[in-house]
Formats: sequence, C-alpha cells, structure tokens
Amino acid sequence: QVQLVESGGGLVQAGGSLRLSCAASGRTFSTYSVGWFRQAPGKEREFVAVVIRSTTDTYYADSVKGRFTISRDNAKNTVYLQMNSLKPEDTAVYYCAASLRLKDYTDQRWYGYWGQGTQVTVSS
Repeated sequence: QVQLVESGGGLVQAGGSLRLSCAASGRTFSTYSVGWFRQAPGKEREFVAVVIRSTTDTYYADSVKGRFTISRDNAKNTVYLQMNSLKPEDTAVYYCAASLRLKDYTDQRWYGYWGQGTQVTVSS
C-alpha cells in the first residue's frame, strides 16, 4: 500500500506559478503510476496529468498542456506538479492519486490510492 500527502497549494494571482508536491510512503513507489486530478466547486473531479510507473512518460489534459509539468523523484518518493501561467479557471482542490495497474489514466476509477487534496486558488 501507499499513502499520499499533497502540499504546495495556496493563493496566487493569475499568471503566477505554484509547485505542488505529492509525498508517498512505501519503498516501491517507483512502480506506481501517479496522477493529478482536480475538483472545482460544483464540478466533477477531472484529470490533470499523469506520470507512468517508473518511466518518464507523461500525459496532460488539453486544458493544462504547455503550462503544467508533472515530474517524479523516486529517491524522494515524491511527484511534483509545476503549474505556470495559472488562470482563475485552474482554481480547484488538487489531488494526487496512485495506481499499480493503470488502464485509462484519465479515469479516476483506476487509481486506488488518493491524497487528501490541496487547495489552489487563482485570483484574477
């Protein structure tokens, strides 16, 4: 099993940057695919980005492509989400999630482990 803890959220002006961290327990963290999802008030949780298992393969939602970068440091058991050029519509609670057997990386049902979330608020 793995436990996930997000950090790095906060309040930022439009155009600014934040870096979210997802720290994991467990010595086999590198074998997990790790994704970021977000949920805005009144909306369903949506896929943001994923890094696949121990590879460097990454995928992004169209809405964040070119602005967000996901990366992982297996030595630190941590996955990062660097968010640049933030927009008010990026305001949401951001969750990281981990999966051992990922079939559809955009589908949250394939992720068995979730963090508690961190709030990101972008002011206009």
